[in-house]
Amino acid sequence: MKTSMAKLITVLLAAVLLSACATGGNVSEKRASVQRMRADTLAKLHKIEPDSQRLIRQSLGYAVFSNVGINLLFVSAGGGFGILRDNRTGRDIYMNMASAGVGIGLGIKDFRGVFVFTSERMLDQFVNHGWDASAQADAAAKSAKKGDAWAGAVDVGSGIKLYQITENGLALQATIQGTKYWKDAKLN
Repeated sequence: MKTSMAKLITVLLAAVLLSACATGGNVSEKRASVQRMRADTLAKLHKIEPDSQRLIRQSLGYAVFSNVGINLLFVSAGGGFGILRDNRTGRDIYMNMASAGVGIGLGIKDFRGVFVFTSERMLDQFVNHGWDASAQADAAAKSAKKGDAWAGAVDVGSGIKLYQITENGLALQATIQGTKYWKDAKLN
């Protein structure tokens, strides 16, 4: 029983990670696919949360990720890809992500994450060293309620806000514990 469960979990995790990487064929096709995902995601976000357009434009930078996650009984895993725009330089940086964790549940979740950076230190750390969200595990994510400046965004660290978009709209809570982000060596 344990062996068959381990095989099932392995197959499902591999399927999630492979589906998260399916963005095209050659390097230019993959870049174009990631850029389309960013444009589509931002259009949806601006429709759901109109003030996000101004906030992203005024930020130091932002990153848009496509994530697929699976939760099977007590194990969860996910994978995805994205692109970070450094508003200071206008440079795009292609990135990957992977997550793992534990929890009770069953299902697959396809969602988009939009990180907005207000701290130069956090943006530089995200770009140059990746980011391990598990390091932020003791900082409870909460919906920002200071005026209307970040309505719908979640604080996930000092100087980083996160919007999550699912097929059902905007998720007001985000769980990213155990998620690692890094530069895509092939696309940059």
